[in-house]
Amino acid sequence: MNFLRSVREEMKLVSWPSKKQLRHDSLVVIETAIIFALMFFIMDTAIQALINLVIR
Repeated sequence: MNFLRSVREEMKLVSWPSKKQLRHDSLVVIETAIIFALMFFIMDTAIQALINLVIR
């Protein structure tokens, strides 16, 4: 029981982000993931094309 009380007290001290800040940070994470996915796709396609040229 002491542990649960401690957890409850600590959770009161947490500073939670506002909805606006949470939305902004989530969008930044999603945009970054999309950018990296596109970069890896482009690099993979280019490397694949180079390897195909060397093999032929």
